[in-house]
Amino acid sequence: MKILHILKAEPEESIKKVIEEHRKENDVAVINLGSDKDYDRIVGLIEKADKVIVW
Repeated sequence: MKILHILKAEPEESIKKVIEEHRKENDVAVINLGSDKDYDRIVGLIEKADKVIVW
């Protein structure tokens, strides 16, 4: 499964643990909206993802 995590701020430790658990069995991508402003790429990743989680 392709999972996309979109971060609105620096993640807390609990969020980092969730992302690491997802990485064990899934194809995971992480976007930090604070530093990544390539919206065309972000939309493309959203379209390809099976699941999108926003923190």
